[in-house]
Amino acid sequence: MNGLLDLLAQNIGGPQIDQIAQRIGADRQQTQTAIGAALPALLTGLNRNTNAAGGAQNLAHALENDHDGSLLDNLGGFLSGQMSGRQANGGGILGHVLGGERPQVEQGVAQASGLDMGQISKLLPLLAPIVMAALGRQKRQGGLDGGALSSMLGHEATRARQAAPSGVLGALSGFLDRDGDGSIQDDIAGQVGQAALGKLFGR
Repeated sequence: MNGLLDLLAQNIGGPQIDQIAQRIGADRQQTQTAIGAALPALLTGLNRNTNAAGGAQNLAHALENDHDGSLLDNLGGFLSGQMSGRQANGGGILGHVLGGERPQVEQGVAQASGLDMGQISKLLPLLAPIVMAALGRQKRQGGLDGGALSSMLGHEATRARQAAPSGVLGALSGFLDRDGDGSIQDDIAGQVGQAALGKLFGR
């Protein structure tokens, strides 16, 4: 089974990036850079949540009930605003994933991409349901329980940090520094980026 980022790369390609850019009122290159900044933050936030008491089980429950991956089958409709419900509720997902750190992440993504805060506030609620749908599909296909989800998210968050351009890492270093030692280099040491992720991270 391919990794979570590989699944996201398959679903957020050229047409989808163009559609997202149109929705948020930005050009394609800046949108792609912003996506490359936002994904490591979203995956890091999800991973941190699963490391909290009961977090992995809560995520597994949410995926079973609200995020089965079917959103990926109608991604164009979702990006056009034609879907509703919990699976498409980006604001609600961000509240759970980032909580009070959402402003910090938005500022970091804005700094990394050059987009303004208004555009970022539209982008993240579009990305969050796609990430959850991809995670739900991974869970279903792999039969993953809470512990396996937590382990996978740790690996995929590290892959995302490694694949992201260095400027992105700098803009979000305060959030992405998992162990709080002021450096994210040890957090990504030893990981090899995937060329297949280039289109996702604009590299």
